[in-house]
Amino acid sequence: MHTVVVGTSGTTAEDVIAVARGNARIELSGEALDALARAREIVDALAAKPEPVYGVSTGFGALASRHISPELRAQLQRNIVRSHAAGMGPRVEREVVRALMFLRLKTVASGHTGVRPSVAQTMADVLNAGITPVVHEYGSLGCSGDLAPLSHCALTLMGEGDAEGPDGVVRPVGELLAEAGIRPVELKEKEGLALLNGTDGMLGMLVMALADLDKLYKSADITAALTLEALLGTEKVLAPELHAIRPHPGQGASAANMAAVLKGSGLTGHFQEESAPRVQDAYSVRCAPQVAGAGRDTMAHAALVASRELASAVDNPVVLPDGRVESNGNFHGAPVAYVLDFLAIAAADLGSIAERRTDRLLDKNRSHGLPPFLADDAGVDSGLMIAQYTQAALVSEMKRLAVPASADSIPSSAMQEDHVSMGWSAARKLRTAIDNLTRIIAIELYAATRAIELRHGLTAAPASLAAIAAARAAGVEGPGPDRFLAPDLAAADAFVRAGGLVAAVEPVTGPLA
Repeated sequence: MHTVVVGTSGTTAEDVIAVARGNARIELSGEALDALARAREIVDALAAKPEPVYGVSTGFGALASRHISPELRAQLQRNIVRSHAAGMGPRVEREVVRALMFLRLKTVASGHTGVRPSVAQTMADVLNAGITPVVHEYGSLGCSGDLAPLSHCALTLMGEGDAEGPDGVVRPVGELLAEAGIRPVELKEKEGLALLNGTDGMLGMLVMALADLDKLYKSADITAALTLEALLGTEKVLAPELHAIRPHPGQGASAANMAAVLKGSGLTGHFQEESAPRVQDAYSVRCAPQVAGAGRDTMAHAALVASRELASAVDNPVVLPDGRVESNGNFHGAPVAYVLDFLAIAAADLGSIAERRTDRLLDKNRSHGLPPFLADDAGVDSGLMIAQYTQAALVSEMKRLAVPASADSIPSSAMQEDHVSMGWSAARKLRTAIDNLTRIIAIELYAATRAIELRHGLTAAPASLAAIAAARAAGVEGPGPDRFLAPDLAAADAFVRAGGLVAAVEPVTGPLA
């Protein structure tokens, strides 16, 4: 099994995905264990002093003015975890919770939190045992970190609450820890607070969203090329010299991908034929690289923000190398929240342009000779009429999901926390948007492959033929009389979601950008 070693300098997106989705094993480096021990010595020294220090010997948030006596401090740390584990609603996905816990461990291991090495080791042990805390949909405002989600994870370290075991069954945490040979932690000064104060949930979802969108943008370039072929469009608009004079990197990459898919096509180049005369392709076809490219550039910006956050130690207060323990606002989720919302906007536009291309394939007045709705016997058969309705409904929801969560703020903690990021909400709706985008691209794939097969006497590009063959092998059926359509669309969705479309094309085109 792949092993991820956690040090003091952050982590990578690849490691987050390996832990969240690949169940990679986690080890703490010797450097991290030493840094943890040094920071803990500082916290212990401050705890022994009579002067109050926030998070060490005071209450929290709006209650920070109360000095807590030594005999109540362990109770204080337990209580903050229990009281903050106040989430409600459906369970959050296992991969999100694993990313959340791993990223909190990343910050703990930095040596800036004051958490003992034994607590960090327990965090790693819980992940390695395949124990996943039950975390709920609602509870984070994306400021002071993802408080409620992280609290449910910290509760698991204490041996309380419920969690999913490695067998997928939810049981009391105490039972699961005992079976794994893990001793629950007894939290000391600052540790409860340090386990809750991070942007880890929204960051984990951002990292996974970027991985998913990378695959979907390549898939969308392929389906756009298939649609261009099916509509007997021109590939001349993809010429690299045209994109060089507007040098947005994403635009050039998308155009190059489409050109690679279309290389050797017998369906392009019919622009001026009497059967399909036109001057230019419609925007949804001609401007595909510009729209997808803008989304790719948005992803590049989001990836830069994610890389900075992955290198960060997010806690309040933090332990500095000179021995100071200082309050700060680094837990505010604005940087992550903004790009999560930006990605949702870009994804909605990509879904929108894909739906317009699909509609063009189905309209006999705009499809340049294809049968109405790509039906076998139009009138008797409805063809893909309602598949486009489904696609349109998904696009409409994506537009609603594109409304930014980060433009909102709602005060909390008796106005102490009076401006919040709503980054968790931005991340949750982005995950839904990505699910919808996958389905939208799958429907375009379904329509475009059928349309190409209806162009009798013309041969598609080798890459297109490879995509069609792989789709058919995956259960995505071709032209014919009306049938129960939902299973076909589900097969197309599964094919795109698993990366099958990109995998089918790249042996012909070479790696897509």
